[in-house]
Amino acid sequence: MAEIRLTRMEQGQTKIKNVPIAVTPEGFWCCPSPVVFQKSLKAQNPLNKSKPSSPPPKTSVQKKPVSTPVYERRTTAAAPSRLVLSDDQQCSTAPERPPPPTSSVAAAERGPRPKIESLPKKVAIEFGEPGTCDMKVILLGKQGFCVKLSVHRNVLTEKSSFFSEKLSEQSGLSCLQIGDCEDVEIYVETVGLMYCKEMKQRLMKQSVSRILRILKVAEFLGFSSCIQSCLEFLEAVPWVGEEEEEKVVSTVLQLQAEGIGVNPVLKRVSSDISNVPKDTLSQIIDLVLKSNEERGRREMKSIVLKLLRENNSLPSYARTTDICNDTIYKSCRSCLDSLLALFKQAAEPSENRDPLAKCIALEADNLTWLLEILVDKQAGDEFAVMWANQQELAMLHAKLPTVLRYCVSCLSGRLYVSIGRGELLPSKETRRLLLQTWLQPLMNDYNWLQHGCRSFDRKLVEEGIGRTILTLPLEDQQSILLSWFQSFLKTGDSCPNLQRAFEVWWRRTFIRPYVDNLGNVAVSDSSILPKEHD
Repeated sequence: MAEIRLTRMEQGQTKIKNVPIAVTPEGFWCCPSPVVFQKSLKAQNPLNKSKPSSPPPKTSVQKKPVSTPVYERRTTAAAPSRLVLSDDQQCSTAPERPPPPTSSVAAAERGPRPKIESLPKKVAIEFGEPGTCDMKVILLGKQGFCVKLSVHRNVLTEKSSFFSEKLSEQSGLSCLQIGDCEDVEIYVETVGLMYCKEMKQRLMKQSVSRILRILKVAEFLGFSSCIQSCLEFLEAVPWVGEEEEEKVVSTVLQLQAEGIGVNPVLKRVSSDISNVPKDTLSQIIDLVLKSNEERGRREMKSIVLKLLRENNSLPSYARTTDICNDTIYKSCRSCLDSLLALFKQAAEPSENRDPLAKCIALEADNLTWLLEILVDKQAGDEFAVMWANQQELAMLHAKLPTVLRYCVSCLSGRLYVSIGRGELLPSKETRRLLLQTWLQPLMNDYNWLQHGCRSFDRKLVEEGIGRTILTLPLEDQQSILLSWFQSFLKTGDSCPNLQRAFEVWWRRTFIRPYVDNLGNVAVSDSSILPKEHD
């Protein structure tokens, strides 16, 4: 990851910039705030862009060409941090300017404007206590920073496997230079954390994005205790938004690939139990189906349906699991059994049927919701078969008052709409049986559905019924539409208006055969015409 070589820092290339240093209880610096680095960089950029108003004065001193240090000669392409080892004498050749009377950055910025020839190529910031330290670490940032850290060799070798390895290679080394640092600010903070006894408390006030930056540098430096503290932080702190969660998971997965234990963090987004999705879905559906509170039930139905639709829209390789349809059909059969039992109970004489009406409406609504789920999953054909074979339920339907049974006709209408849209593709026998079993009950409740059911869409249901009829053979179309024709003549608007389907059937029956006959006549006439002789 790091390129190791010797270098010499040339004079006249680095400008030392003093910043406020806050010493921690452990005797080391606090990490500088981002403002310090931003101010330092802004102080350099305007000077580099300025142009002299007049040519510089001539001097009798002959200028010597200034050699560019090795760390200046790097390509613009992104590269990993580069490590350079130097001895103490070489590091000391870098010129150090005595600190100004005040330590504020603003005071340094208000100094006299230097000439272009004397402009520094680097802005340096120094941290630590040089008098009590036995080693220096120099960080060269990509944005023109040169940060010098006065540190203790024993602390670095104890906390960092990276520093321990490099320092063990050369025991007398007293200066390490790391070039091309992408995040100098976080490097400084991570080295400072090596001096902290209570690292968890120091990290508590940080943001998740900053902790991820620290984690990246700590992993590069082999700072295992910092890595562990960062992972404990990420395991406990909330992740705000999907974007932040994706960043955390991707970063942690990279550490996992390198053999670092990160399982507690990933527990938040994965589980070791294989049947969790199926069992949890069954539990969620049961809770919704058994709920009697109207508002909570309506909102939870909506959110579960939305989340299931999102899962269905993903490609197969991106889905966390293929939610089993057996769980949904198990709930469908349970609701159908409950609905049949309620119809039988309602068919018996009773003075108060209001509780039964609410229970019947609840079960019909449950079945409609389950049908919506199956339609979105493109797995509703079996539901059409189940509903078409409910002859006993249809017989009991005729014995109940309309106020108790009309919600069941809503479910039939929803099935016709799905078939008319092509969302369900049941067999010809199932479509015929569905119309024979449930079309007449729906026509009997139609007047109530139009005026007593707010969710009923008359035009949509009529179009669905008509299209379903027209998918059958011509003989079945004729039988069903003639029966409807008689009912419509008797009840008018209290019956579904299937006029468009009737017109299509009419053309299929009377007009197209006539055209075919004309074609046959034309062929027969042409056969008896006299042939022309050559």
